Amino acid sequence: MLVALNKPFGVLCQFTDDAGRRTLADFVPQKGVYAAGRLDHESEGLLLLTDDGKLQHRLADPKHKQPKTYVVMVEGVPTEEALEKLRRGVVLNDGPTLPAGAELIDEPAWLWPRDPPVRFRKTVPDAWLRIILREGRNRQVRRMTAAVGLPTLRLIREAVGDYRLDGLAPGETRVIGTR
Repeated sequence: MLVALNKPFGVLCQFTDDAGRRTLADFVPQKGVYAAGRLDHESEGLLLLTDDGKLQHRLADPKHKQPKTYVVMVEGVPTEEALEKLRRGVVLNDGPTLPAGAELIDEPAWLWPRDPPVRFRKTVPDAWLRIILREGRNRQVRRMTAAVGLPTLRLIREAVGDYRLDGLAPGETRVIGTR
């Protein structure tokens, strides 16, 4: 079985938590599935879960280079130079990244309000980017945008390979495949 979840902000990518925080168990009614990859606590969007170990490995393992597409709200307005740095790859504390897809976009029309809202500052502009990665380091998008002077304010994964959010509301799941 393959399940798509639109992971809300503030939800851990695990099924239990001793500290009482919201977890996948609060949103995923299907039993026996496990996350194929992760999104950090502050990130939102598409999370795939499966009961098939081989599929989980193929989706999550960076060796398979499944493209992961993110819509990112950043603080500041990116220059072409900053976008080009992202496209070429940037050097992080754990080494250089692979080149990434990076483009300036309009705020997505399908975007839902975040709870809690992103802080708004009248004197600091923000912008939206679409970033496509083919590797999956810890908090990589956030670290890459920070490395080019554009701190991430909001991060939403919109696709993993050919799988997309496709109108899935925050907290909703959809079975998208069975064996």
